[in-house]
Amino acid sequence: MVVEVGGEPEGVVSAVPRNAAAARGLVTDLLAARFGAALDGWPARVVDDTLLVTSELVTNAFRHGGRLTAFEAEVTDEGLRITVGDASSEFPAELPASEPRVRAESPRIGGYGWPLVRLLASRVSVGVHPDGKRITVVMALPARP
Repeated sequence: MVVEVGGEPEGVVSAVPRNAAAARGLVTDLLAARFGAALDGWPARVVDDTLLVTSELVTNAFRHGGRLTAFEAEVTDEGLRITVGDASSEFPAELPASEPRVRAESPRIGGYGWPLVRLLASRVSVGVHPDGKRITVVMALPARP
């Protein structure tokens, strides 16, 4: 089965989904089309982590980046490469470092997504341009038989 969106080559999804759920749907469809029944043999965390990172990137584009301007997912030799563009030219905010005790005593709302993305992705890059930025992550996938 081949996934094509907007005339893109096989194995590439390029679209601007309306929300994080739609982006997760695109990624799920791409993985299912590319790997089929082999997905059943993958550890659940692989797909869960991939969908979590997809959600965080898209949600952050809407919440902090003004709007989602681009979304692309592609299976490569490295894994699943996800690129999200938004309208802000500011780098994702880094929370100040603090000791575990300080974090436990003063819980915060929000601010966990970007650290999660950086933790779960095997590679993360941020490219800033005059009209915004693009964040590209690579999610490791199980070796193909």
